[in-house]
Amino acid sequence: MPQALKSLDRAQLDALMQDDQEARRIIRLADRVRAPDSPFRYTLTLLEHKDGRDLTDRQQTLDISMRFYKPSEIHEKGDARALARYILPARDKGKVLLSDLDKMWYYAPDLRRPIPISRQQRLTGQISNGDVVAADFDYSYISTLVAEEACGSQQCYKLALKRRWAYVTYPAIEYWVEKQSYRPYRADFLAADGRLIKRAWYKDYRTALGTFRPHQIVIVDALHKDNYTTMNYSKMVLESLPESYFQKEYLLRFNG
Repeated sequence: MPQALKSLDRAQLDALMQDDQEARRIIRLADRVRAPDSPFRYTLTLLEHKDGRDLTDRQQTLDISMRFYKPSEIHEKGDARALARYILPARDKGKVLLSDLDKMWYYAPDLRRPIPISRQQRLTGQISNGDVVAADFDYSYISTLVAEEACGSQQCYKLALKRRWAYVTYPAIEYWVEKQSYRPYRADFLAADGRLIKRAWYKDYRTALGTFRPHQIVIVDALHKDNYTTMNYSKMVLESLPESYFQKEYLLRFNG
């Protein structure tokens, strides 16, 4: 621990770890723009673009069910559970990803049992396994309001996010949220040393489940700006799935 922190008492240390409350209010409102707080389901189509070309032969479509959990005695850290079923290409049908709070599992019909995987592992293009899960930033990150600045034709809040828990996909995020609407505008995903990993742009706002939500997120490679992946969202509906669907053992029922 740095010498300056050693001189602080427990109350002061706890205060340093607490969120900026105004930042957290903004994050919560932006989270509800990105996704509802009730169990829901959506279709996600991933398309990789490289050097100006659309790699349609690598396009993937997943059917994803989500449940968010607020911090509680049962789920003390708060997080989300997600069940992602591969739909296309046809050769991948029957494969499944399960995000179970702090763990992630992969299952395919040719496997005897689900295997643990990393959230940071690349799925396709600039997309990692953890990116397909619509994480609540409020539960996953400690946030600070840094500034207000122009973003396109709007004025935005700029926020700094640092992950609360080691299993969260990205160590830090710089996040821009439109001031009037609380719509996410841009997110820069950072490594532990502050290096930019990739940049996300939130686009194509249309009505879904009662409010305007982004139907496309464009993820751009930090080193090669011509390499990016689009995440296209559709068919968003509320859906209440039983807890059993979000258990590792349930994956064995998927046989293609």
